[in-house]
Amino acid sequence: MKTTKTLLAVSLGLALSQVAVAENAFVETVKKGDLLADFRLRYETNDTDDATDSATALTLRSRVGYETPSMAGFKVLAELEDVRAIVDEYRIEDADYDVVADPENTEINRFQVSYSKDNFGAVVGRQRIILDNARFIGNVGWRQNEQTYDAALFTYKMDDVALAYAYIDQVNDILFNSTDLSAHALNAAYTGLAAGKLVAYAYLADMDDTDFTLNTYGASFTGKTAAGDTTVTYRAELATQNQDAGGVEHDALYYALEAGVVVSGVTLALGNETLGSDDGEFGFNTPFATKHAFNGWADKFLGTPADGLSDTYLKVAGNVAGVKLVGFYHDFSADEGSADKGSEIDFLAAKKIDDNFSIGLKYAGYSAGDNESDTDKVWVWGQAKF
Repeated sequence: MKTTKTLLAVSLGLALSQVAVAENAFVETVKKGDLLADFRLRYETNDTDDATDSATALTLRSRVGYETPSMAGFKVLAELEDVRAIVDEYRIEDADYDVVADPENTEINRFQVSYSKDNFGAVVGRQRIILDNARFIGNVGWRQNEQTYDAALFTYKMDDVALAYAYIDQVNDILFNSTDLSAHALNAAYTGLAAGKLVAYAYLADMDDTDFTLNTYGASFTGKTAAGDTTVTYRAELATQNQDAGGVEHDALYYALEAGVVVSGVTLALGNETLGSDDGEFGFNTPFATKHAFNGWADKFLGTPADGLSDTYLKVAGNVAGVKLVGFYHDFSADEGSADKGSEIDFLAAKKIDDNFSIGLKYAGYSAGDNESDTDKVWVWGQAKF
């Protein structure tokens, strides 16, 4: 009997020691993970010449999260996001004011499992997806609540070829709304050409519970070449789009051309981006894009007009004493017909203080054409990211 009790005690001791070892190993593994923290305090005004009062917002965006270390190629990431208004004199929070698209809320921003081995990568769950310059699929990172996707993303890279495919089940937008859909995004890039990078893509979206599909196919070419002390840059893109809404179909073209030079660190570029129209009834649509980065920072054309939009712009960018400076002039017109869509001047000054802190100032001044309203917007922000 004593022998049996002794054996049981020894077995229990060994089992407990193994549990302790496993627990210590787990704790040590967790300690090797990455804590994520990102805080952005932003002051924003919107003075639009309309019936509502000018908006003033002071908002704080907070993100906190954790990503595990790699375990046999797998990682798990969880991130919470919160947006709070310290000053809330803006529409979304109060209908008497002009719009600032930063509602208060708290959500799971990202919750994903990723896998990486050699040239292959995969991410499944709620995630951030940015393809190319975010003209068609992006995260709208400018707003306090970014756009995320419930999706499965697969990537493969080999030599000069990079492939990406995503199946998207849900889009979580900047207003904390979610849209169910079945979307396929295929993007293929080739960098083996001396003249630049060639990209081909297909973005196919079928909205759940509605008889609506939006299919886009396109290609872009981006490059640069040296000419003495000057660098010449160039970019061209062409896409075609078909929309089927309840059996009513529309087709439209998209094209973009840009040429520029870089001299002594200063960039000067002239370009045109046209979102075409189908006989004035439908404008080329980019519902999942980071739209703020295109067609003026005043965000007057987040939805493409039915008569389309042609944006001819001049860009100047440089760096003075560590301060990034960017300026734009936009001239807007209709693609179909002769409607004047107005003009806009944009200016940005931003400085990265160190690896964790940055500050910025931004202005957009839109002058109305035949429609819309004059609009002035100002942003001042500070960001801490760890």
